[in-house]
Amino acid sequence: MLCRVADSLYWIARYIERAENLVRFLKVGWAVSLDTEHSSISQWLSLVDSCADRELFEQLDTSSSPASVIKFITREPDNPNSIINCIAAARENARQIREVIPSEVFEEINELHLLLQEEPEFWQLPLTEQLDEIRRRCLVIRGVEEATMQRDESWCFTRMGRMLERADKTARMLDVKYFLLLPKPEDVGGPLDELQWIALLRSVSAYQMYRQYHAEISPSKVSSFLLIEPLFPRSVHYCLLQMITSIETIETDDSSRANSTLLAALKILHEQWSSTNITNLISSGLHEGIDELQQQLDTIHNLTEARYFTPSPCT
Repeated sequence: MLCRVADSLYWIARYIERAENLVRFLKVGWAVSLDTEHSSISQWLSLVDSCADRELFEQLDTSSSPASVIKFITREPDNPNSIINCIAAARENARQIREVIPSEVFEEINELHLLLQEEPEFWQLPLTEQLDEIRRRCLVIRGVEEATMQRDESWCFTRMGRMLERADKTARMLDVKYFLLLPKPEDVGGPLDELQWIALLRSVSAYQMYRQYHAEISPSKVSSFLLIEPLFPRSVHYCLLQMITSIETIETDDSSRANSTLLAALKILHEQWSSTNITNLISSGLHEGIDELQQQLDTIHNLTEARYFTPSPCT
């Protein structure tokens, strides 16, 4: 497979996943603001922090109002990670490889792009209707991919991009809640603290599945579920396992697998996060642990880029 094709497939998946995650964050943030008597700006800024875009946000807007945060995340033209720009980037990548991906996939991405770019009345709808429509269309794109893409290397690069983005966003949201939204000591375990943990679970569509396993909401149980639950499709453990499967499928012979720095790094990372003791991790510093995880995920991205997307090693 050509490097440019693999690169585009990888980034299409990442951008669609990123856009959907941003929708999730905003929708839950909006719901929390309605459920709390006094919605603090820190709760809204935590959504910007979850995207690692605080510095850019403060450069573009000093008001830090909820409306500013919503605009920054949904359709700020100068924010490369806004929803509208993520979809535009996915559409451009899809356009470049239209001969490779199923036509239905490109059509769904293109329709969403046109809706966000060329339908001003869409942005006049209530926020929840905007978010519901964007999320629905992102899910349709993923469903069409699932139903139409050949399970070859193209599928593996698509899954690789999706799972890396998903693992990163799950870790970021957990870090935001645990580190940036730490409650006052007297509020620990209180209604607001529990509401924020529930909001975190809902932001990754984990609340219902979590409740099937756990009756109480606790930091250690929520952290464990999002980091090391092997059956939940948005946990870091699950995403890493899917990435390993993708690379093993791409590297078809034993010698290439044995010499793959990327595959070795993934297996080490998966082993680390599948055997982590959450109690010990929290005691030693959950924020520091997640910060290390995100650095490791960046390393995985860099290794993926060097191995598959740089022209020189490709045939």
